[in-house]
Amino acid sequence: MKKDIHPQWYPDAKVYCNGEVVMTVGAPVPELRVEVWSGTHPFYTGQQRIVDTEGQVERFVKRLERREGMAPTSKRKKSERRRERQTIVELVDEEESPAGEASSE
Repeated sequence: MKKDIHPQWYPDAKVYCNGEVVMTVGAPVPELRVEVWSGTHPFYTGQQRIVDTEGQVERFVKRLERREGMAPTSKRKKSERRRERQTIVELVDEEESPAGEASSE
């Protein structure tokens, strides 16, 4: 094995977030500076902090508000619409089948 090819290992490297030491880990550098860690990440804290790039969040919120403004359809209405469509399809099939039989004779 070659000598002096591995970086120096710091078993007590300090992790800094916003100027505070938040934890100690093993790393090839003595100090790590991070913007987000598990103590500030929204997944772990349950808080929401959004970085809006090009208005994407704003557009999403508007779309969500429009969707919530629509009246929700009940299961009964959906099933009634499904039955109506099925009836229409059956009627169309019945109209086409006699014409198809007459032409085959």
